[in-house]
Amino acid sequence: MALSRRKLKVVVTVVMVNLFIFILSRSNSQDKNGQHKLRTPSEPFWAIPTPSPAYWNRQQQILDTQNNHILLTNYSSTDLPDWLNDTSLPSDLCQPNFRVTTQVKDYNSLPDRFKDFLLYMRCRSYPIMMDQPKICKEPPFLLLAIKSLVPHFDRRQAIRDSWGRAGVVANKTVVTIFLLGNATAVDYHPDLSEMLHYESDRHKDIVQWDFRDSFFNLTVKEVLFLEWIQARCASARFIFKGDDDVFVNTYRILDFLKSISGSKARDLFVGDVIMNAGPHRDKKVKYFIPESMYVGAYPPYAGGGGYLYSGEVAAHLHNMSQHVALYPIDDVYTGMCLRKLGLAPDKHKGFKTFNIEEKYRSNPCAYKTLMLVHPRTPQQMIQIWAWLSKPDLSCP
Repeated sequence: MALSRRKLKVVVTVVMVNLFIFILSRSNSQDKNGQHKLRTPSEPFWAIPTPSPAYWNRQQQILDTQNNHILLTNYSSTDLPDWLNDTSLPSDLCQPNFRVTTQVKDYNSLPDRFKDFLLYMRCRSYPIMMDQPKICKEPPFLLLAIKSLVPHFDRRQAIRDSWGRAGVVANKTVVTIFLLGNATAVDYHPDLSEMLHYESDRHKDIVQWDFRDSFFNLTVKEVLFLEWIQARCASARFIFKGDDDVFVNTYRILDFLKSISGSKARDLFVGDVIMNAGPHRDKKVKYFIPESMYVGAYPPYAGGGGYLYSGEVAAHLHNMSQHVALYPIDDVYTGMCLRKLGLAPDKHKGFKTFNIEEKYRSNPCAYKTLMLVHPRTPQQMIQIWAWLSKPDLSCP
């Protein structure tokens, strides 16, 4: 009984405290005549940010400010600090920005790939060398867009002979294109331009731009591809974008796409999603990013080996990419654009960008329910496709 009285006393006390807070809040929000008062903030809601010490973050702050019309309405250009209102930069964004050499504290000690990226980070427009303007004359249900390099002839041909075969597949129109940059002499590539032109003339599926095709420039390829879609293939219902060393079960992808509709189809973005990740600080790792370039966590993003999204999302990504500073890792960059859009990629267990267990790799049935497996050689692509194309393939 004593315990019950103590409980009752506690309950009464909590109720009285909450009632007092409610009365106090009402009295603070009303004047003496009982009329509600409008509470106005003591400081502007939009404030000039404090510059980040990391170069990419600082460039994103500049873009966010330039696109914040409310902030720009409240502040004139003379009110903005120099770092937000730098008019001394060259008008041609594709000229090297040598000012970055003093704006990144450890620039001189960074690997060459970082120096090259930083110098041309502001450039988003490159001449197109090979195009396929009529490839989407018949609006495709699925556009397969494959990131490739000039020397990878065998990979492209293996894809054409297997999972990337264009035409009508499972009663749906499929279009395949290969996305290339320029293999430059700077990277010690032999001149393969004549062979590439022959390949393009024969297959009519090569799209190439005149930029240095390096790992850090995959983001440039992403931005140019999003622009290309809107110009050449805006009617594509769905897009698969991936590497040229993956195997894709096109049958499974088409079955999946035919099973969805409505908002689920319009907002589609699925892949092997990586959560709670951040930049690698180990210089020996391929994905190393120094603190002088980027600080903070990464948004959720789908591994760049391959992911699937809708034509509507592609249009939104194209628009948003203009407001996100280029980042040297393309799949992370796409995740950044999605976050700006208020979207997040969906994880699908059919995407295996980190391979499957070795004991299952020679089993045809292991691939039947998957959408993507990475990595696979050209010979393995053709072999797996032959397995899946057998009408008598029976799996438990």
